[in-house]
Amino acid sequence: MVTIALLRGINVGGKNILPMKDLQALLADLGLQQVRTYIQSGNVVFQNTEVKSSHLSVLIARAISERFGFEPSVLLLTKEELAQAIALNPFPDAISEPKSLHLFFMASAPQNPDLSALESARKDGEEFALIDRVFYLHAPAGIGRSKLAAGVEKSLGVPVTGRNWRSVDKIMAMAGEIK
Repeated sequence: MVTIALLRGINVGGKNILPMKDLQALLADLGLQQVRTYIQSGNVVFQNTEVKSSHLSVLIARAISERFGFEPSVLLLTKEELAQAIALNPFPDAISEPKSLHLFFMASAPQNPDLSALESARKDGEEFALIDRVFYLHAPAGIGRSKLAAGVEKSLGVPVTGRNWRSVDKIMAMAGEIK
């Protein structure tokens, strides 16, 4: 099965340093095949035929902890789940500016999301939608100063890891290359 791992909080601000070459080797040591990474922020695509998927995120996080001294959050998606997230994008016009469109992935759908808090933090031009386990944010002015973006995790009540559209598109292309 083609699987995507999104690691949260690595190689940010000089903390939790994890070279992608080392991550690829670690995942290969765990029995994963055709391991490929995209940029330094923890985007990994691989073929998994040996490791039981339900335990894989914990196995990866623990292996990183043992070898590198920190334990990141690891969110797993199948290629089909990522394709569905792409297909359900409620802001197709935003694709022309891929850095303005962000997808925040969650391990589980939020039970009691506070969408009114997000709405009150929304600036003119920002749009958002929550669809199952993906929170979509179109922030034409960027997410660096967006109060809405800063409040996503708290308002949803579940851990999230975000990727911009360019990264999502590239990760999907990489997943499509794995047979």
